[in-house]
Amino acid sequence: MSAKRNGKRNRTAGLRAVVALALLGSALLPWPAAAAPGADKPTVTLSAAQAGKGGSVTVKGEGWRPEALLMMLICGQSTPGEGVVGGTNACANAEGRAVTTGKDGTFRKKLPVAEPPEPCPCVVHVATVTGEKAKADAAFKVAGHPVKPLPEQSGGGRLSVLSDTRMEGSGSLLTWFGAPPRRTLVFTVGNVGPAPLKDPVFQVGTSHGVFAPQWEERQWRGTVAPGKKARIELPVELSAGAHGDYLVSLKFGGKVLAEQPWGVGRPWGVTVFWLLLCLVVPAAVFRLGMAVVDRLGPRRRRAGGRHRTGRLAELTDRLARLRPAQDAAATDERTRASRVARPSGGSGAPDPGSAERTAALPWFTPDTDPGASAGRLSAPSDNSPTKGKT
Repeated sequence: MSAKRNGKRNRTAGLRAVVALALLGSALLPWPAAAAPGADKPTVTLSAAQAGKGGSVTVKGEGWRPEALLMMLICGQSTPGEGVVGGTNACANAEGRAVTTGKDGTFRKKLPVAEPPEPCPCVVHVATVTGEKAKADAAFKVAGHPVKPLPEQSGGGRLSVLSDTRMEGSGSLLTWFGAPPRRTLVFTVGNVGPAPLKDPVFQVGTSHGVFAPQWEERQWRGTVAPGKKARIELPVELSAGAHGDYLVSLKFGGKVLAEQPWGVGRPWGVTVFWLLLCLVVPAAVFRLGMAVVDRLGPRRRRAGGRHRTGRLAELTDRLARLRPAQDAAATDERTRASRVARPSGGSGAPDPGSAERTAALPWFTPDTDPGASAGRLSAPSDNSPTKGKT
């Protein structure tokens, strides 16, 4: 009985040991590549290795971050191993295309073929726009585009900034209305290495606030001999409508050489434009409404004009009818005045001009009236001596 129990215990212990070894082996073994999305290096393949201007090429990508926004460009003076030597200035930016990867990190899109500003060798350059930086290049030949060898880069040269960096240039009227601000980063470098540097490629980055710099490659044409110095001028450009405090950084050989602050003014022209627009549009609508009212109202004005003309004619007729009556009243008044001015003993038809002549004759009182005195002398009273004699 005890032997059976011992055998059972041994089998149980053996099973436990096997399970423990299996778990340990699974923990030590590496996970499959499919379990770690985004771990693969992004790749780009083309449907054709050569095409002419005006054609198109299909670009396929794998191993990219899921649902990432990418930019596809055809760049000159570049190789898959060296990358885009001249920066994005060597690319046909106007004919670039944007594409978004799928959930599996792949994409497929047609890209129109255009001649880049720099000669070939050329590549199809694909890089992320937002998020974690990633890029990939595929060799491509633009038919009919000139081909030149890449500029030689000597690894023995080392540059050191000898003077303070400064931003040269000023804004224009277009910048005041929201055009991209442009400046020139100027500084002096010296070659402290044993070998000359020919056509060095710098990296210029611009950052705003807490955001990381956006780096762009800028190539300077020239050679800096060992122990010599050179004045470098690199263009710097921001996006349209940018304003505020920016920081321009300079990098060479993976090392930041200098940083220069840049204060960009607000494009007040855009604000003034919107204010004027808010004033002009209502005024234009008002003028348009008044024009419509004037266009639809001539009939009413003509009808009102005829009505006023009729009333004026009626008033004129009334005045014409009233004038004879006024003249007659004035004549009667003059007649009454002449009758009052004529003496009571007079007879005969009234003289129309008697009123005026009477006004010119003198007036007499009853005591001094000559007519009354003559009457008394010609008719003596009963008590006179003459009456007694007869």
